[in-house]
Amino acid sequence: MQFSDEEDEPTASALPTPSPVKKNKAGKFVGTCQKTIIINLYKKYLLQQPKMKYIDIMMSLSNDTGIGITTVKRTIRDYRQKGVVCSPNKKKQRLTIIEKIEDFDKNAIRQKIHGFWYRHEIPTLSKVLVAINEDSSLPTLSRTGLYRLLGDLNFEFTKRQRNSALTEREDLIRWRRKFITNIRLYRSEGRTIYYLDETWVNAGECANKVWVDKTVTSSRDAFLKGLTTGPKNPTGKGKRLIVVHIGSSNGFVEGGLLCFESKKNTADYHDEMNGDSFYDWFCGILPLLDDNSIIVMDNASYHSVKLDPAPTMAWKKNKIIQWLEDKNVVVDTKMIKLDLIDKVKEIRATEKYVIDEKAMETNKIVLRLPPYHCELNPIELAWSVVKNHVKQNNTTFKLNDVRQLLIDGVQRVTPEMWANFVKHTIKEEDKMWGIETITDEMLDELVPTSQHVLTITGETSTDSSD
Repeated sequence: MQFSDEEDEPTASALPTPSPVKKNKAGKFVGTCQKTIIINLYKKYLLQQPKMKYIDIMMSLSNDTGIGITTVKRTIRDYRQKGVVCSPNKKKQRLTIIEKIEDFDKNAIRQKIHGFWYRHEIPTLSKVLVAINEDSSLPTLSRTGLYRLLGDLNFEFTKRQRNSALTEREDLIRWRRKFITNIRLYRSEGRTIYYLDETWVNAGECANKVWVDKTVTSSRDAFLKGLTTGPKNPTGKGKRLIVVHIGSSNGFVEGGLLCFESKKNTADYHDEMNGDSFYDWFCGILPLLDDNSIIVMDNASYHSVKLDPAPTMAWKKNKIIQWLEDKNVVVDTKMIKLDLIDKVKEIRATEKYVIDEKAMETNKIVLRLPPYHCELNPIELAWSVVKNHVKQNNTTFKLNDVRQLLIDGVQRVTPEMWANFVKHTIKEEDKMWGIETITDEMLDELVPTSQHVLTITGETSTDSSD
């Protein structure tokens, strides 16, 4: 095959029409390859048209690449500063096993372990794992996941020779026994005991099980029979209401309900509340409570904002020094932070909380529940009644309608129901008071020649004797 020395060049009309530049969608990820193209074109413009204005270059780059001018400018700026281009951080913030498991499930896992002791059976990691995974109402856990979760629940391994048992840490046991001792004392003195808590209700709350007429075979069949197939359950949970209330054996406190729409898309409803918003609500309900009463609440962070936080190693050195000087402590500025913290420990009194001090001003006492002990708070039973009312009657899945159902559900919880909830909680207190006696007796029956306690941390256990 031979080629001619001169070939006809195609005319402009013979060339194919270029496709329009595809615009990059707003918010769409712009990766390293696209950024490299921007930088190469930018260099080309600088070489070929050195007198071209900066804004004109940016506009041309945006038009040629289809990428927004703001992203183009940011890419050029980053390249000038760093000399390289890189993709934005796409790493997804994955929840830990501790964050994934809800408080109710954590409480249920604690009850599973207590159940072994009540049956006079030594609970071990393997036994507890099987018991949890066989319960369809609880999330399925791996051995490592359960180990880490038990650390969050303040469990530890008590070992004697080759025997090992899951027991609760001493500080948690002391907290629980002190709580039960105090609440029994206040109850014997005839004081009114109020219980408060937060919960949430989704716009898509609905009953999981409904009656089904199996004689209706289709929507057409339902229409011919003068029936309806009913509303479809929503595919997602939708918007969410955050709810706060307080009650006693006399019922919910009139005027104590706080209900607002969630603004954060997080798994934990506690993220919606903070120290300031809770403080405002708390100050508003204090005048509605009986004098010389007790207020029971959990240990959520916004319940426990400290009045005068003591310094920690995370504080800057000058801040620690300032804190000590405010307490009239003579400090050598050459001291290292570790020595300064030792000074803090020497003078630090019992930590006070903002909420506690506010309650004391009105002659009321705050009593905090030990972590993940929902069964010691009867308002949890009241919430179950309220939520069940919402689920059974929610047909529109609209937030305003759900709000009204929530209010109706609260009104359905009568003082008689509250009194029964409190009675049930007292039985749980009595039951929990005896768990340590059972634990001590059973551990004493094991070979007592040596004893070792292994504290559970966030790391995987390397001990295989359970």
